[in-house]
Amino acid sequence: MKKVLLAAVTIMLALSCKQNVSTKVLVLYYSQNGTTKAVAEQICSSLGADIEEIVPVNPYGGNFQETIERCTKEREQGFIPEIQPLISDLKAYDVIFLGYPIWFGTYAPPVNGFLSTVDLGGKKIVPFCTFGSGGLDSSIRDLKEKQPGAEILPGYGVRAARADAVPQEIDRFLKEGGFIEGEYEKYDDFSEVRPVTDEESAVFDAAVAGYPMIHAKAQRVSSRAVSGGTEYLFEADDEPGDSGFADMPRSIKVYVLDLDGKEPVFTQVVR
Repeated sequence: MKKVLLAAVTIMLALSCKQNVSTKVLVLYYSQNGTTKAVAEQICSSLGADIEEIVPVNPYGGNFQETIERCTKEREQGFIPEIQPLISDLKAYDVIFLGYPIWFGTYAPPVNGFLSTVDLGGKKIVPFCTFGSGGLDSSIRDLKEKQPGAEILPGYGVRAARADAVPQEIDRFLKEGGFIEGEYEKYDDFSEVRPVTDEESAVFDAAVAGYPMIHAKAQRVSSRAVSGGTEYLFEADDEPGDSGFADMPRSIKVYVLDLDGKEPVFTQVVR
């Protein structure tokens, strides 16, 4: 009897942040080191949704380099990792928030393992991801190709280095998407693209300083006013440097926030 009760408690904890039977939303995520999990829990709490973690049969552990080496080998072999069976019945949900870290420019392999075993046709999928520099756009393209019958909605991505911005940004993202009610400041579209000024170039340089995966000088830029400052969208030609990713596209776009009283910070790179 104790084992039965323990199993029941485990299932309840796995599936619930706070139950809201008026919604049919599942937050489903994979997280290696807890960063994506924190974003998933923030979304779960805001929506009152169910939540579950994608768990690979053979977990990815070790340090960054070990993970890169394993993934490189698996990609060369076309290997798709097996995942443990889900507790959640996907048929019961109309909307699935799907979360993952970005590896090699797209969703991590365990998410590929999940997507390879299900048909999400007819469901609304809201991607959210964490990354070192970017990958939201490319992962959404891959999601659309992998699940052509699903409706892939606009997603949310955040650099792991900006984890402290998640609560505020998730609140805005959910309100803007109509998932929760509440007022939020609506931003104008970015301005027309123009050559960068010396001042804007300095903002770009400060934002990417010290980040080893970006070796670029801004050439063009557009901008818009946001709460507390300015958001820039820079265009640049990147050099591969010594990162080992020489096959990455050279033409990049870099989003940068320059808020009053704070150092400029880049929020996403689009390759």
